Amino acid sequence: MTFQDKVVLITGAAGGIGKETAKSFAAEGAKLALVDLNMDALEKAAQDLNLQKENYLLICADVSKEEQVQQYVKKAKDHFGKIDVFFNNAGVEGKVAPITDYPSDSLDLIIDVNIKGVFYGLKYVLRVMKEQRFGSIINTSSIAGLKGMPNTSAYNASKAAVIALTKTAAVEYAGLGIRVNAVCPALVNTRMMRSLEKEFNPEDSQAAKEFLTKSVPLGRYSEPKDVSEAVLFLASEKASFITGIALEVVGGMTA
Repeated sequence: MTFQDKVVLITGAAGGIGKETAKSFAAEGAKLALVDLNMDALEKAAQDLNLQKENYLLICADVSKEEQVQQYVKKAKDHFGKIDVFFNNAGVEGKVAPITDYPSDSLDLIIDVNIKGVFYGLKYVLRVMKEQRFGSIINTSSIAGLKGMPNTSAYNASKAAVIALTKTAAVEYAGLGIRVNAVCPALVNTRMMRSLEKEFNPEDSQAAKEFLTKSVPLGRYSEPKDVSEAVLFLASEKASFITGIALEVVGGMTA
């Protein structure tokens, strides 16, 4: 198994991408530290994945709060003794509105979760990995961080920031045996997409889905499994000479 006895820390672990990635790592022998804002959802995810109790740790935390991030990293390290892989995945989508009408509270939430949350995760996991002198980090960005997309300005800006943080961390810590990459999904078939469909067309979310699907050359939404496979590749020794990239999982949308 590729990740036998490796310790993988995942934020946003109860969501569609996080849960599927946890499943994929578990199938490859990993021990999991799973972090989410909702403990009930975490417990259900662990039950759905049929995880062995000795192989996982559930941690309830708000990634936008620095002290809670420091604590979830400490709990994972104390429980398992190391952190081999960090999937820095938690995020929120925010509102859909043009810049001139964008609500400040949604902007603040996106900055707190999508930028500060990722930054705090890097800050404290990198401290652990510096001592170990090994580790692989994968941050969740988005196609929204790669190109302009109307009416999602705050989300786009936050995901571009994730790519910038990824590249900066990659060059800062490459000499210590730590790799840092980002994965950039597009239109993933999850709860977040259901929410965005309703934001785009409150009266007919199915019409919104059909419209959005037409923008994908491969002609479909991506599935969480498509993203998890990319994450596992970046985390594995197969990617041992890859750091500082933003891997696109976008069905040809940037071609």
